Amino acid sequence: MHEPMAERIRRRAEHLLPEEQAAGSDDTEKQAASILADSDAREEYAESSPDLRIDHRTSEETVDP
Repeated sequence: MHEPMAERIRRRAEHLLPEEQAAGSDDTEKQAASILADSDAREEYAESSPDLRIDHRTSEETVDP
């Protein structure tokens, strides 16, 4: 079961990464909420990044030797 969003945000705000802390924020919970929203959106998006895309081809789709 998923933890409630408010608890998830609070826990994430308590454990910001060093680079997230270095960015600075007057509201760490708002910063954590933004980080989690971005993370959730990336998980929902099924298409991989273009530079990480893996093409699956059959031998019939390759070039002739």
